[in-house]
Amino acid sequence: MSRLFASAIALVIAGQAAVAGTLDRVRDGGVFRIGYRADAKPYSYRNDQGQAAGYVVDLCLEIAKAFGPKVRTEFVLVPPDQRFEAVRDGRADILCDPTSITMARRETVDFSLPTFLDGASVLSRSSKPVRVFEDFAGKRIGVLAGTTTEETLRGSLGELALKATIVPVPDHRAGFSLLSDDKIDAYFADRGIVMGILQEGGWPGFEVSKSYFSYETYALALPRDDGAFRLLVDRTLAQLYRSGKINAILERTFGKGEPPDMLKAMFLINSLPEK
Repeated sequence: MSRLFASAIALVIAGQAAVAGTLDRVRDGGVFRIGYRADAKPYSYRNDQGQAAGYVVDLCLEIAKAFGPKVRTEFVLVPPDQRFEAVRDGRADILCDPTSITMARRETVDFSLPTFLDGASVLSRSSKPVRVFEDFAGKRIGVLAGTTTEETLRGSLGELALKATIVPVPDHRAGFSLLSDDKIDAYFADRGIVMGILQEGGWPGFEVSKSYFSYETYALALPRDDGAFRLLVDRTLAQLYRSGKINAILERTFGKGEPPDMLKAMFLINSLPEK
């Protein structure tokens, strides 16, 4: 066997071991690394105390409990344009943010059972409202770069033959800042994130469209081809859904009230039995 061929085999084996050994790596190292976002409120964000918070982060903390008290949790802040690479390259064991499942993304990561349903809406000034796609014509539209939301915006404008200036931004705060400074006419983003930032206050004179421009299924991104770790994650989520404990987690982030029927149906469908 040539030295080059032997080296190639060794690299493949090492890569497979790195990908397939999340459970062993976490238990042996005593650290479970949760990737989260700075500004994807209310799902995944850094709060005023500098701590990771949000609905999806709370789900991942439930998963962390499955490792037992000997494993500590470490939070890894990941930028939106590097979040999947952070999981692929082992900087984070799991991605806990509002990530939409797509087939293209499954070339890089695997996904858990669905965790939430949301969709794109648009934020604009009440004096110059943007409420339907036809209102986008001739406007400057901000959107988070490298997301399915950006793909939806570009694709829909193309299909409708509408000419608008798309302004990609690195994070949601940057998009809101551009809108506040009147450098864009509207900001296109997941409705839950837009509402979460608006609820912080300080945004009088702005409105969110009532219409959804897309529907997104969120899930946790995991290392590819790691069935044992994915089983632990899915088992934890299914148990939360079956037991109804998911309602308390929802309430911590979204307040009291019945979840939308579509979200309740998603939890019911994914309440997989243990046996």
